[in-house]
Amino acid sequence: MARVIDGRALARKLDERTAQVVAKLLDDRGIKPGLAVVLVGDDPASEIYVAHKVKACLRVGIESFKHRLPASVSQQDLLALVARLNHDPKVHGILVQVPLPRHIDPSAILGAIDPAKDVDGFHPVNVGRLSTGTGGLVPCTPLGVMMLLDSVVDEIKGMSAVVIGKSNIVGKPIAMLLLEREATVTVTHIATRGLPDIARQADIIIAAAGVPRLVRGFWVKAGAVVIDVGITRVSGASGERDILVGDIAIDEMNHAGAVTPVPGGVGPMTIACLLANTVKAAKESG
Repeated sequence: MARVIDGRALARKLDERTAQVVAKLLDDRGIKPGLAVVLVGDDPASEIYVAHKVKACLRVGIESFKHRLPASVSQQDLLALVARLNHDPKVHGILVQVPLPRHIDPSAILGAIDPAKDVDGFHPVNVGRLSTGTGGLVPCTPLGVMMLLDSVVDEIKGMSAVVIGKSNIVGKPIAMLLLEREATVTVTHIATRGLPDIARQADIIIAAAGVPRLVRGFWVKAGAVVIDVGITRVSGASGERDILVGDIAIDEMNHAGAVTPVPGGVGPMTIACLLANTVKAAKESG
């Protein structure tokens, strides 16, 4: 039976450490970390995500500043808000919730955030620092994935890792973090030919393609560690509620060494790492 990695328990431990750092930062330097969350429009999923993040801030002692803007807001006005937050000494982290309305270029908005306050780790400066191993703020989900791996793997160095998904937000950053730890990394995607055969050679599989139950049991060799980043809402059986499923067929993973569940795996760690990034940004502020 595969070990199920409890992301909620690991996130609670990380939050406890973050809360301790917040208290020390306030006592030693009089700095109270602050996170500004910008929500544009009324996307239901974004509403839920933002509510979770604001609640998490309160839990560890981070001050949260929520800015809600109508879907009709102009790109110029949104950029003006980002500029104000960049210069606000009470704000150490800025998070602009995506997706954004079609008339707004997300690259322009994310690129306007001060890299030192880019707690999502998406700014080109932070991406460059990640690729060269020179510090910066690391994207929250990849950072959480590495912590999940560290909870069950003693030494990543020399292991074979397959990343399924090539997004700038998850797939590519995870590949770079694994390379930094001296894993041998293969980056794939749903159009990769012979994907099951490639995955079957891996000691570590990171599934981040956004395709429900893509990774089947026969894709995974015995003892492999499988981290499921995907989360998709699918219709339940007739008369039943919709359910959340990941990119792996978890019911077929009994022979794996360890797996993450959906929900309760990568998701809680993503929020916990967002808080940790905010505190890191506050510590490194002038």
